Amino acid sequence: MSAGAATVEGIVRAAGGDVPQLLARVEERLVALAAGHGPVLAQYAGNTIAAGGKRLRPLLVLLAAGPRAAGRPELIAAAAAVELIHSATLVHDDVLDGAALRRGVPTVWAQGGRALAVATGDLLFSRAFAELTRAGSLAQVQSLSRATSALAEGELLQRQDAWDPAVPIERYLLRCELKTARLFEASCELGALAAQAPAEQVAALGAFGSAIGVAFQLLDDVIDVAGPAELTGKHRGTDLLDGTVTLPLILARERDPGLAAVDLRAIATAAQAEALCGRIAATGALEDAQARALEMVENAKLGLGALDLEDGQRRALNLVATSVADRRA
Repeated sequence: MSAGAATVEGIVRAAGGDVPQLLARVEERLVALAAGHGPVLAQYAGNTIAAGGKRLRPLLVLLAAGPRAAGRPELIAAAAAVELIHSATLVHDDVLDGAALRRGVPTVWAQGGRALAVATGDLLFSRAFAELTRAGSLAQVQSLSRATSALAEGELLQRQDAWDPAVPIERYLLRCELKTARLFEASCELGALAAQAPAEQVAALGAFGSAIGVAFQLLDDVIDVAGPAELTGKHRGTDLLDGTVTLPLILARERDPGLAAVDLRAIATAAQAEALCGRIAATGALEDAQARALEMVENAKLGLGALDLEDGQRRALNLVATSVADRRA
């Protein structure tokens, strides 16, 4: 199973109620927000949003809210805002990484150049906060603001750690938390806040989102080493080529002394990155990294047990966690 469209459809069916209609409204709102800012930026922002993805973050907003918040305008605004933030970070990441492809299609950077890509990402960021400020609460804006600050901090840490194979696991996990998990956490918090849930439940759902967010990033890094290009839309070892040290390499270095001596700056071609991926995989590091991620997912599921959730809401949140664990691309 993957976390692709079929899985998301299954999650939506499990949730029942208004979730399919709410997701459709989020999609319509995203299109409208991208289209309203001049033809050039609208084209690239619209293409970025249309490229889609799993929409896990807006789905988490809706599921964390549950049926009691279905009619509230701040719910759609929050779900659209987190997806706009996610899209903005992808556009900016592609600029920083010089990435030509994203999900198998040319990136904004590849099509329009650095300046246009930066402007597109900035537009998406600004639209996210404008949308949430228009309809949401102060608590929701604060939650999303904390997440976006964490994204920037995580990116700075990743740049500081570039090309350094001696990055400790704790530092790597902090990067995962900042760059990925905090937006998952905020997605759940925004939904719970829209439902006016008690503070304890807001925090508990945020912790659930954070846990599956870290697992998501761990598995993303496994896929970068193991995943075939026809599924991932990019060559194996993309992270290695831009100097990003992830858990598979950190674990592999502990098992293969020869890897500790590898100069990552010397990995300059796709073929060299593929060869290094093969060496990492041969150590068993991918299986260990995956096991860590799966343990996080199971613990996240256990944490839902004590919460006051509707049956369909609980099933759907569990399925989101399962889809993260089962992802292949």
